[in-house]
Formats: sequence, C-alpha cells, structure tokens
Amino acid sequence: MPDYMAFDPNPRRPSVLPPAHTCDSQFHVLGPLSKYPVRPGAAYQMPTATWEAALRVHKALGIERGVIVQTTTYGADHAVVLDALAAMGPNYRGCANALVFAEATDSYIEKLHAAGVRGARFSFRQALGAVLSDADFARAIARIRELGWYVKIQPEKDGIAGSAAKFESLDVPVVIDHMGRPDPIRGRDDPSLRKMLELLSKGNFWVMLSLGEKTSKAGYPWDDVTPIARAYIEAAPDRCIWGSDWPHPVSVVQPPNDAELLELLYRYAPDAEERHRILVTNPAKLFGFAESTDDIGGNRYAVAQ
Repeated sequence: MPDYMAFDPNPRRPSVLPPAHTCDSQFHVLGPLSKYPVRPGAAYQMPTATWEAALRVHKALGIERGVIVQTTTYGADHAVVLDALAAMGPNYRGCANALVFAEATDSYIEKLHAAGVRGARFSFRQALGAVLSDADFARAIARIRELGWYVKIQPEKDGIAGSAAKFESLDVPVVIDHMGRPDPIRGRDDPSLRKMLELLSKGNFWVMLSLGEKTSKAGYPWDDVTPIARAYIEAAPDRCIWGSDWPHPVSVVQPPNDAELLELLYRYAPDAEERHRILVTNPAKLFGFAESTDDIGGNRYAVAQ
C-alpha cells in the first residue's frame, strides 16, 4: 500500500472569513489506527486525521458546520464516524458508506440515523472494493427513501458520464461529488460536464464544488476549473455546496493549505449572496441544520429540521 501525503496541520486564516454557519460539506475522519483498524482488503490507508484535528482546521478557517463522510477504509464499520459525531456536537452530520446496507443490520442503520447520519455515499470504482451489487443497490435506495436520506455519488476518475445510467433516474436527493470530475481541457465538450448540467436540470441533483485542485490540469492556482464551477452555479444556484475533502485522501503530492481551497471557492462565487447560498443556505437545507438567519439583507431561510 503506497504512502500518501498528510494534510497541512496548520492552515492559515483565509483572506476573508466565510459567513457565519459555513458548512464543510465533505471531510473525513481517520484513525488512530490502534482504535479504528482498517477493513481487510482496504484500497488505501491514510495518515491519522482525527476529529480533534478536523475541529482545529475548521476553527482556523472559520467553519462552524460540517459533514463527516465515511471513507471506504472502514467499510460498513462506522465507529470512527459515530464517535466523531458524538464528540463534535449538533453542528455536524454524517454520511455513511453504502456498504452498510449490504453488511449491517437495520438496527445499526437506525443507530447511524439517530447519531446524525443523513446520507450514504456510493462508489462505482471497482478499485476501491466498495461497489454494491445491483440487488444491494436497489435495496439501499429503497431504505434511503424510507429514512429520508440523500444519495452521494463518488465519481470515477474519468468522470461520471460512464456510470450515470446507474443513478440518473433516482427520485431522491442526489449529490455528485467533486464536480463530477470533468476534464477542464475539454471545456463544454466534456461528456461529464454535459451530463452534470443535464442532471442539474432535473431538480433533485446537487453538485459538490470540491476537488478543484485535483481536477485542474493547469495546476496552482487551479483557475482552469473556475469555468466548470461557474457553469454549475449558474445552472443550479440553490443546489451547489462546497467541501474541503480534508484530509485529502490518496494525495500523491502535498495537499494544499486548506485556506487556499476556501479561497478557490471565493473565485468560483465572488458575489457575497451567491457565496452565502453555497456555504450556508444550501447545505442547511440538504443536511437538516436548524433554521438560520441570512446575514445578507436580513432575510431568513427556513430549512429542513
């Protein structure tokens, strides 16, 4: 198993602090290994990134809310997420690994729900060893519908165009991670970008404006991904969210200082009201945070409980 690069433990403050109640809609918690062993056959093992370290990063960045996404490293054993949710409090939610529907009991799934899990992440990447059979996928979607959860899709390395047929007809909220992994060089001709825009037109699909630093083909400061993000924001301003993807799993080069990723989002959304929607209002609706007051113009947004 290769050695992957660790996150920057000392993120600086961003150039501008994000609005109150900003949500990091995807980050992970890993380790320590002595307490949370990886599952047999796990595709990767990351350096330790505890919930305490995550809170330090969020405090430095001015982030008050977040969603802990279970990695494939632990499979259906969500002990690390359950412990983190208990420690981090009501401003945090969880997203399960979809293997839980094939390998765990219904009472365990209810335990996840009670702890604050509100979605499940599905992967179609065979290399990660976490792909459900068609039958298990159908059962998982039925259970998600009952629970009122959302579906989260981890794109293939070459984008979502090839796997979209598996999920594009779903009638529950669906979040596509990492902007669907389009190729910036191909621009509007990229099949995954076109598919993402088609999905966003349906009304129940959301997009995570994340992983710009790895999607970029131009390199730092990753400006070639800005037109992609803008296309999504203009297509579905009420269904765009942002995530850091901390601690940046399977990074083969040193991950950036996390403040740079927040500032990249600022370049995607230079308008204050637009930025507030992506960082505060939209994730509050999707993840079920309490009603919050919009700092812009004194408006209030009633969101799902």
